[in-house]
Amino acid sequence: MSDLVIVAFQDEATAFEARAELVRLQKEYLIEMEDAVVVTRNEAGEVKLHQAVNLTAAGAVSGGMFGMLIGLLFLNPILGAAAGAGAGALSGALSDAGIDDTFLKDIGQSLDKGQSAVAVLIRKMTADKLLARMDKFRAKGRVIQTSLSGEAEAKLREVLERTHPMGTAEPQLGGNTRA
Repeated sequence: MSDLVIVAFQDEATAFEARAELVRLQKEYLIEMEDAVVVTRNEAGEVKLHQAVNLTAAGAVSGGMFGMLIGLLFLNPILGAAAGAGAGALSGALSDAGIDDTFLKDIGQSLDKGQSAVAVLIRKMTADKLLARMDKFRAKGRVIQTSLSGEAEAKLREVLERTHPMGTAEPQLGGNTRA
């Protein structure tokens, strides 16, 4: 079973930086993510979802390869590749793996204008090492929602919402964010 973690930040840059760090940690096998989405709400109040993987492009590439192979069987690889790419792109555009987009847009509406959030669907992780590496985001984020155990959520909140012992006060994310 996967766990959902959503953390809000004061700006877009920090959210993108956090997602990039999670991707680096995935390459080091400290976390295995099913999905990682940055949700932004601009000054006009518009919510945008920044998916980690473009399913339409991925579908077109894999469909093109598969179509070319089928085309080779029927002695027309160009037509097969074009048909496969089209079918793959359509399939990728219609499929939505990971976190539900409607849910994420609702989360985005709960953010103040100019704020952002990172939503991560975690398959598995090495929690203690992961949290230690995410320390650079200390006092920069606020946990909006998780499906983690109470103990794991408390540790995450400790890293993201509290300052270092000699640091400054906790940042306040205004608005109607959920807890």
